[in-house]
Amino acid sequence: MSPLITDLAYILVVASIVTIIFKRLKQPLVLGYIVAGFLAGPHMPYTPSVSSIEGIKEWGDLGVIFLMFTLGLEFSFKKIVRMGMKPILTAMMVMFCMIGVGGMVASLFGWSSMDSIFLGGMLSMSSTTIIYKAYDDLGLRNKPFAAGVLSVLIIEDILGILLMVMLSALAVSRTFQGTELIKSLLQLAFFLMLWFMVGIYLVPLILRKAKQYINKETLLVVSVGLCFFLAVSATKVGYSSAFGAFMMGSILAETLEAENIEKSVSSLRDLFGAVFFVSVGMMVEPSVLMQYWLPILVLTLAIVLGQMFFGSLSYFVTSGDVKIAVSSGFSMVQIGEFAFIIAGLGQELGVTSQFLYPVVVAVSIITTFCTPYIIRLAPKVSVRVEKVFNPKIEERKKKSEEFASVLRSSLQKYQLPTVRPWRHFIIDILYQTAAFLTITIALAMFSYATLYPVCQHFLGHKYGTALFCAIALLLMSPSIRAIVVRKNRNQNVRYLRSLGGINKLMIELAIFFKVFLGFAIIYNVVEFLSPLWWVWNVLLSLAALALMVVSRGVKYVSIRMERTFKQNLRQREQQSSYSYGRKLRGKDLQIARVKIPAHSSWGGHSLAQLHFGKTDRVHIAAIIRSGHRINIPGGSHRIYPGDELEVVAGKEAVAALRVRSEQELEEPNERNKDEHSLSIVSVSLSESSPLIGKTLQEADFRTKYHCMVVGVEDKNGHLGTIQAKRQFQQSDIVWVVGEEADLSMLEMVI
Repeated sequence: MSPLITDLAYILVVASIVTIIFKRLKQPLVLGYIVAGFLAGPHMPYTPSVSSIEGIKEWGDLGVIFLMFTLGLEFSFKKIVRMGMKPILTAMMVMFCMIGVGGMVASLFGWSSMDSIFLGGMLSMSSTTIIYKAYDDLGLRNKPFAAGVLSVLIIEDILGILLMVMLSALAVSRTFQGTELIKSLLQLAFFLMLWFMVGIYLVPLILRKAKQYINKETLLVVSVGLCFFLAVSATKVGYSSAFGAFMMGSILAETLEAENIEKSVSSLRDLFGAVFFVSVGMMVEPSVLMQYWLPILVLTLAIVLGQMFFGSLSYFVTSGDVKIAVSSGFSMVQIGEFAFIIAGLGQELGVTSQFLYPVVVAVSIITTFCTPYIIRLAPKVSVRVEKVFNPKIEERKKKSEEFASVLRSSLQKYQLPTVRPWRHFIIDILYQTAAFLTITIALAMFSYATLYPVCQHFLGHKYGTALFCAIALLLMSPSIRAIVVRKNRNQNVRYLRSLGGINKLMIELAIFFKVFLGFAIIYNVVEFLSPLWWVWNVLLSLAALALMVVSRGVKYVSIRMERTFKQNLRQREQQSSYSYGRKLRGKDLQIARVKIPAHSSWGGHSLAQLHFGKTDRVHIAAIIRSGHRINIPGGSHRIYPGDELEVVAGKEAVAALRVRSEQELEEPNERNKDEHSLSIVSVSLSESSPLIGKTLQEADFRTKYHCMVVGVEDKNGHLGTIQAKRQFQQSDIVWVVGEEADLSMLEMVI
C-alpha cells in the first residue's frame, strides 16, 4: 500500500483518539489536532512516526483550500463592500503596527535586516483558518463582532498577497521600488475584478442551464472542480491556491445553490482541515524550542500583547465600540498559514536565517494554543476597559454630534449642496469604469494571445492584421461603449448639472475623461496594428468610437451584459424569502433566521408558551419547515427541531436568541431511550384467548394494549397483513409491535 495512504490512516487514528480526549476535557479541537500532529510527527521519539511529512503537507494544503473555499461561501465580497472602508482601514492599521513590532523584536536580538523585514511580515497577519475554527468550537460565529473580524482577516489575506510580492521584489533587488508596488497592486486588483466578474457572469448561468442534470453528487463534483480550477489558476499567475479557492467560494456564494454546496463540502472541509492542523503540529521541534526559547517567548508575548493592544485600538478607531473592539482584538492573537508561506518564501530566496522558520512555527503553535483562552478572556477585560474609558468616549461622541449638527445647519443656511450626490456619482463612475476597463483589457489580452496568430497564419500579415483589428474591436465594443456612455444621464448627474457653476464643469470633465479613455483604448489597438500615418489612425479610432456609441446592436449587447451580471449578483437575495429585509438596512431592526437545533427543549412547544416577544424581544415573521413557510404564525403554532425561525429584532436580540437556542437543549437520555424502544413479538392464540371471534377493529389493540398488530400467520405458515374486519381464529399467530412492557402485559392477557 502507498505510504501516503498509510500515513493518512495513521494520523486520522491518532487525531480521532486525541480529539475525543480534548472534547471530553471541553478543549478546542484545533488544539487536539496540533497535539495529534506532534505525537505522529518525526520529533516525538516515543510514538510511531509518519513516513513522509511532505505527503501529509500536501493533504494539509487541501485542507487550507477547502477551509478558504467554505469561508468564501459564507462570507462573500458583497458583505465586505457593504461594510465600506472600516475593515480595510482596520486591517491596514493592524498590519502596519504588527510589522513594526516584528521589526523591533528582530532588532532586539540583533538579527539581520532581511530577517527583521520578513519577521514583521509574518507577524502582521492573523490566521483566518484558526480563528474560523475557534469561533466554530466556541460557538461565537453569530456574535456581533465575528463578522467584522472575518472581514478584516479576508482583507489581511488580500493585502498579504501584495506583501509577498513586495518582499520578493525587495529580496531580489535589496531596494524598495514604489513603481513595483503600484504595479503589483494594479495587477492584484485586475485579477480580483476579472475573476469575480467573469465568475459571477458565467458560473450562475452554467448552473441555471444545467439545473435539471445536477443532483447532490454532481453538485459536489462541479463545485469542488470549480474550486480547484480557480486555485490552480491563481497559482499560475503568482498567487496562492488558498486565495483562488476563496475567490471561487465568494463567487458561488451569490448563486442559489450556495447553501447546498456548503452542506456538500462541509465534510471534506472538516476532514482535510483536520489534516492541515495535524501537519502544523508535526513541525514542532523540541530541540528548537530549547535552543531558541527566549526569542520564542518574546515573540509570543509580542504577538499576544501587540494584537491585544494594537488590534483592539484599530477596531475601536473604526467601530467606536469598546466591547466589539476588545473582543475583535483579542481574537487575533496568533499567526498562521501566511506566516509559514512568508517564512518559506524567505528560505526559498535565501535571504532569511535557517532558524527563523522553526521559530515561527513554534510561536504559531503556542499562540494557537492561547487563542481560545484569550478569546474567552475578552468579555471580562472589555467590562473593565469600559469603566475607565466610557465617560471620555461618551463626551467625545457628544461633541462630535454637536459639531455635525452645526455643520448641517450651516449647509442649510447657505444652501450649499451636500456631498452625497457627488459621492454616489464618483462611486458609480469608478465601479463602472474599473469593471468594464478590466473586461476590455482581458479581452484584448485574450485576442492578442489567440486570435492574432490564427488570423496571421490563414490570411497573411496584411489581411490577417486588418481582420484581427476588426474582430478585436468588435469583441471590446460593448465594454468600451459602457465606459463612454453609461452613468452619464442618471439622476445624480442631472441634479449636479442643474446646480451649474463648478458642479456642471466637473461633470463635463468627468464625462470627457470617460470618452477620452474609450478613445485611447481603441487608438492603442489601431496604432499597434495599422501601418498608416498617426493622423489617419486618430480618425479611424474616432470613427470606430462613434460607431460603437450609435450602434443599436452594441448598445443591446452592452446593456444585456450588465443586466445579466447584476441579476446573477443579486439572484440569491431576490430569491431569498426574506429579501424584504433589505428595506431595514441601516435601521435598528433586522431580519434574520435562527435554526432550532436537534434536542432543543423548545421542540413541540407553541409560540404562546415560549413567549419570544416578551422574553427575547423578537417577533416571529415566519416558520420555515422542510422548505415550506408558515407566514405570520399565531400563538398556537408549534415549533420543532430543524425548524428555522425568521425573526424581526435588533442585532443584540437576534444574537441573544441564537445563543439561547444553542444552550437550551435536552440531553439525550440513553436509559430512557432504551426503555421506550420498540420490539416485535409473535403470539399464538389459544382456545381461551379473548380475541377468538373478534375482529381487529373490535379488539382495539391501540387503546387497550398500546400495541399494533402488523400481521397474522396462519396454520400454513403464511404471514400477511390483516384486514380490520377479519376475525381472529384459534391457531392464528399474531405479530405485534410495541414497547417491551406493553408486549409483556399483552402476552399474559392473550
